[in-house]
Amino acid sequence: MRIFVVNCGSSSLKYQLIDMEKEKVIAKGLVERIGIAGSVLTHQPNNGEKVVIEEDMPTHKEALKNVIDALVDKNYGVIKSMDEISAVGHRVVHAGEKFAYSVVINDEVMNALKECIDLAPLHNPPNILGIEACKELMPNVQMVGVFDTAFHQSMLPYAYIYALPYEYYTEYGVRRYGFHGTSHKYVAERAASILGKDLKELKIVTCHLGNGASITAVKDGKSIDTSMGFTPLEGLVMGTRCGDIDPAICGFLMENEKIDIDGLNNILNKKSGVLGISGISSDFRDIETASKEGNKRASLALEVFAHNVRKYIGAYAAVMGGVDAVVFTAGLGENSSSMRASICNGLEFLGLVIDEDKNNIRGEEAIISTDDSKAKILLIPTNEELMIAKDTEALIK
Repeated sequence: MRIFVVNCGSSSLKYQLIDMEKEKVIAKGLVERIGIAGSVLTHQPNNGEKVVIEEDMPTHKEALKNVIDALVDKNYGVIKSMDEISAVGHRVVHAGEKFAYSVVINDEVMNALKECIDLAPLHNPPNILGIEACKELMPNVQMVGVFDTAFHQSMLPYAYIYALPYEYYTEYGVRRYGFHGTSHKYVAERAASILGKDLKELKIVTCHLGNGASITAVKDGKSIDTSMGFTPLEGLVMGTRCGDIDPAICGFLMENEKIDIDGLNNILNKKSGVLGISGISSDFRDIETASKEGNKRASLALEVFAHNVRKYIGAYAAVMGGVDAVVFTAGLGENSSSMRASICNGLEFLGLVIDEDKNNIRGEEAIISTDDSKAKILLIPTNEELMIAKDTEALIK
């Protein structure tokens, strides 16, 4: 069975074609600048050279058509026809409270996604456009929606309700939703497999650390708490997002900086985080380089980030009544041994002891705690596309 995984952004389209028998990617690619001059498709067959196609793609439909043409091309395609594709799995950012699991897409699901646009105005519209384009170009192929928020729907009310007037929840859906759910679910399942234990018997803290970052407490195989909230702005310090702050700061800045709500949102989402602290970059690699060269603000940014993650790990160990494993994933979590070591420094009281030699690794599955560490520390590269494909395969079967 071959599953086509599609992830649509406002001006981009990422895709993978996965052979589920071997769980192997046979082609992947990226369309950039959809609806903007200079559209380009970069197509990478598994056993071939990268192909770059430059052609105007004013909408997601044209972008998807170019992707389909690339997949079946006689010279660099990987399938003879689209009939070889069993289903399409779509990444959708927000499903609100409507779906706790991935679902086969029908008219009812499409209407529900449109109702969630207010909750994710930047993400859901392009996700919907991608689904509609696929349905038009591949009318006989089943479509599945896999939601970033679904994994966190297992949280209980005391974990997701904000201490605001309750009618804001009932009228507007103001509550904690959480994101990166597909990634957290994937690495939690992989951790259980690596440890040779039943996921339902484990207490795991999963740390998705990249430019966007979140942490989830996974107990008995379910998300019981997570750091991102109503939007992806809450929680950890991130690349350009501020994470948790005193809400009173918002009004204070609007008054003193003479800015409106759009100006405030721009500051909190695009000018804050480690970029705001360091004044250098939102890329942790640049900040780590500057720190090594003696830049004090760069060092401070790294210390703030590590402290923030460490604090959440401790909090979630308390929420779960202990911790059996901590998992690091995503760009920073997978590739920065120094950041992993900095985060784990001081967590020995939880039975988490990192091994310096084992931790000297990038982007590979590994247990990086000492042999006598009571709780395990793991490095697991995330694979959201494979998780989407697995959910899709399970549903259409």
